[in-house]
Amino acid sequence: MNQRWNKTLLVIVTVLFSLSIRAQEPLKLAVAGVTHGHISFILGRPDKGDFKLVGVCDSNRELAEKLATQYDFSNDLIYTDLEKMLDEAKPHAVVAFGSIYDHMAVVEACAPRGIHVMVEKPLAVTKEHAWRMADLAKKHQIHLLTNYETSWYPTIAYSFNLVHQEDFVGPIRKVVVHDGHQGPKEIGCDAYFLEWLTDPVLNGGGALIDFGCYGANLMTALTKGEKPLSVTAVTRQFKPELYPEVDDDATIVVSYPESQCIIQASWNWPFTRKDMEIYGVSGYIKADNSQNMRIRGKDIQNEKKLKVLAEDVEVYTDPFDYFAGVIHGTIKVEPFSVYSLENNVRVVEILDAARQSARKGKAIYFD
Repeated sequence: MNQRWNKTLLVIVTVLFSLSIRAQEPLKLAVAGVTHGHISFILGRPDKGDFKLVGVCDSNRELAEKLATQYDFSNDLIYTDLEKMLDEAKPHAVVAFGSIYDHMAVVEACAPRGIHVMVEKPLAVTKEHAWRMADLAKKHQIHLLTNYETSWYPTIAYSFNLVHQEDFVGPIRKVVVHDGHQGPKEIGCDAYFLEWLTDPVLNGGGALIDFGCYGANLMTALTKGEKPLSVTAVTRQFKPELYPEVDDDATIVVSYPESQCIIQASWNWPFTRKDMEIYGVSGYIKADNSQNMRIRGKDIQNEKKLKVLAEDVEVYTDPFDYFAGVIHGTIKVEPFSVYSLENNVRVVEILDAARQSARKGKAIYFD
């Protein structure tokens, strides 16, 4: 009975929150970069009344105009100069859908103007970029969030609840995260996306960056920002004919004082996967995908299968709903939570160390 009431209450709260956001004046939103394959997340998003598109900027005007036709927005909103767009359109918020390298330039332009920013994962290509972006965000008091697909997963939210609120597994000892797919070319990413996704400067690496960030993000949230002791990584090029300049497979081991995280990121899986296993001293949690999971603990002798839906847990299945709530002040970003700046600076530090480790063939220790 209590569980049913909790679910009902959660639905009521979610609906009331959504209505309160819609009752406010729509936030003026601009898009910086359109070459990311996830651009449909925002341009194809149904109008919920929380945002009003006021500008779309990319150096490739032809591509922007093609998207204007596809997603039915006016060519008058298209800019090729970011600062001009910001000064003329005067957005409250910007979402970045260009290369990871370009994220810093977006924050450098937006932060002094007091414009909030959400970037696609990961936050930055290097720890130096991440540190500068964080400094700018703090100096100019803007929100700087990073969006991951796994942040929307009900199973991830429920896993965190089991660990942090119910102490289901006891102290964590090992976390194993698998992320990736058959490869960006193999799954049909377009030429605009591939041009920078497979570039060691513009993306910062290959699979290590593209999918290694998920595990680093989740582990940082699970440990509530615990600082790693060391990072050890091995990268491979199984398909140099397709990806000659970057790795297409990475195994990253992140060591902590009392636990370990193994991140397996690959463009070589036989199928798309995003899953997480958490092992503690008294049980385990296996989030197999967004809705299906398996658990076993001291009070559950046999493995129990669960299906978790969004209404069962407190999770925002639309990252832009979350972004709007943060800007309006109805959502507080907890330190080291999955979207948070603290978490995502740490993610880039881990990835930076992993890249160094793979290159040098030895563990990289954190200061």
